[in-house]
Amino acid sequence: MNDQPSTPSTSPSADAAPATDPATHGLARRSFLKGAAVAAGGVVAATVAAPALGASRWGGAPLRGVLPAAMEHGTTTAQGASPSTGEPVPEGWTEHDVAAREKVRRFVGGLAGPLGLTEYLGEIPADVPPEFTKVVHGNQPLEPTLDGDVKVFDLTIDEMEWQIDARMAPVKALGYNGMWPGPLLRVVEGDRVRARFTNNLPETTGVHFHGVEFEDFRQDGIPFVTQLPIKPGETFTYEFVAPNAGSHMYHSHHNATDQVGRGLLGAFIVEPKDEAERPAAKYGATQDIVFIHNDSLGGFTINGHGFPATAPIVAKVGETIYIRYMNEGVMMHPWHTHGFRQRIVARDGNPLGTAEFYADTLGVNPGERWDAVVVCDRPGVWAFHCHILPHVEGLDGMFGMVTALVVLPA
Repeated sequence: MNDQPSTPSTSPSADAAPATDPATHGLARRSFLKGAAVAAGGVVAATVAAPALGASRWGGAPLRGVLPAAMEHGTTTAQGASPSTGEPVPEGWTEHDVAAREKVRRFVGGLAGPLGLTEYLGEIPADVPPEFTKVVHGNQPLEPTLDGDVKVFDLTIDEMEWQIDARMAPVKALGYNGMWPGPLLRVVEGDRVRARFTNNLPETTGVHFHGVEFEDFRQDGIPFVTQLPIKPGETFTYEFVAPNAGSHMYHSHHNATDQVGRGLLGAFIVEPKDEAERPAAKYGATQDIVFIHNDSLGGFTINGHGFPATAPIVAKVGETIYIRYMNEGVMMHPWHTHGFRQRIVARDGNPLGTAEFYADTLGVNPGERWDAVVVCDRPGVWAFHCHILPHVEGLDGMFGMVTALVVLPA
């Protein structure tokens, strides 16, 4: 069952600039601004539709009444300079307002104009990249190689430095193939799967495929129950037939509070054998989005990043998106969609059938996976966040488990 160790992968750089090799990381710094699709977070380029948006309107409706009148009308009467930005504090504002605005400015960058947000954020040059383009993203699809009819996934288990956002110092993290979350593994029900993990850590580990109903319990990945720990330098192979379809996960199950908390986690999707049961066919979904959240290293994160470096979800009016929530943390997180209700269609990989329900706030417990469908029928920039408020907002504005659903005019 044990193979020879493979060559360790290269960990992401600690520098604020992202890696630019799309074959390794799947995300180049300016890919969003050039109109390319971005896999992390299911993002498609907003700039493509910019001419249709106008300066400050969605479908002809002015975006007013959201922030104080002083900001709407561009008033900048100074009460002193903001310590965080050096800018004047507008009359009636506090330092909190200036710092909070700066967070949103970093989130949208030069897309403030095309998205119609300049009357709230001020003018931002079009060539200023949104913050999520400045960091390396995990959760990139890993295509298997084939050994006959066996789908083979080769992964390394690595120490690395990881940036939660572009301004914070990198944290000492762990990852699969040098990324957090680890590569997205996707197979079809009934596929023969071989997953080989090479341990480049200075400590032992093990890998558990969470939610998979194995025929042989020895594939379950629990050291001292189903196997010996994977030693430093060893490669361990898990081999099984993918049984139950659904949204599953893989993560460490050895010193797991530490190892999972530091990034040893990823998504394992088993598509139904019947194509009519897959999201695109069953619900008309145009995007299949994996949303892994954690709450240990680096604070409260979505797919390994905190706001304003979280990747937005971008869709067009009339599109339907499919979201797979996966909680790899130690706390419950209630996910709230502004402006849209979610159709909850599966729990822990199991279709709910006649028990489907609608919610705009969905509590996801540790270890749980929920699948949701959202019909994007109205344009706008809609907040999307955990609704435990200390996980999303502080004295200097939004942080942590916050992103946005950006719906562009069709």
